[in-house]
Amino acid sequence: MLASLSLGAFAATAWSAPATATSVKVQQIRNATVKIDFAGTTFLVDPMLSDQGAFPGFPGTYRSELRNPLVALPFSVKEVLDSVEAVVVTHTHTDHWDEAAQKAIPKSLPVFTQNEADAKLIRSQGFQDVRVLTGSTTFKGVKLSRTGGQHGTDLWFADPARAAFMGPVMGVVFAAPQAKTVYVAGDTVWRPEVDQALKLHKPDVVILNTGSALVSGFEEHPIIMGKQDTLQATKAASHAAIVAVHMDAVNHMSLTRKALREFVQDQKIEQRVLIPEDGETLGF
Repeated sequence: MLASLSLGAFAATAWSAPATATSVKVQQIRNATVKIDFAGTTFLVDPMLSDQGAFPGFPGTYRSELRNPLVALPFSVKEVLDSVEAVVVTHTHTDHWDEAAQKAIPKSLPVFTQNEADAKLIRSQGFQDVRVLTGSTTFKGVKLSRTGGQHGTDLWFADPARAAFMGPVMGVVFAAPQAKTVYVAGDTVWRPEVDQALKLHKPDVVILNTGSALVSGFEEHPIIMGKQDTLQATKAASHAAIVAVHMDAVNHMSLTRKALREFVQDQKIEQRVLIPEDGETLGF
């Protein structure tokens, strides 16, 4: 399985056409923004396309004094959007769907959302083809399946006001005949829904948001995955490649790529866990 990963040939490059109809390429753009060429159809997931430092840090979070994004895009917005045929927005927090993305993405491009509330918001921003992913649907031969999750621990969600502030999230599974299945877990902590998705869809590639984002006063309860979740993923999906993203780009991420690389080496799982740099493309 892992021998099929071709990391060097596409590293830190702009997008190019797929080599074969069944190829799968995952390009880390920045933060949770990834570009997935799946069996010849190109999706952009959770686009945050702002210039470095364009908006303030998130109030009430770790290092909120820093301005977001912390780093620049690896290449131009035009290059990011090149060949994109559909957009997936797992939820509408600013670091997954920002004003720059709303302005730059063509309004006719299909956008998949988790619920009607998000769809209504995105339609109000001028997008003409917004589709709610309630279960599974097919787009250009690719089956998209919605998965569940929770953007924080049960302690956080025990308070209705905090739960409403964080809101719902989704993950998405990409599947097609003759192609490796890709599961984008989204902004969630490790939950039964994640286990369920792994067991049901048996993905070959699992993309995790692993920055261990922190809210002030809840430092012991990150609102997305981190080190231990990465380790758990290698055990729960023992045949899959794990791709770790959503680090080093927004103020409240407490886990860096460097720290995660050291952890996976200590755990001797570095052959299972891929931690791409911004602009790097992984081939499966």
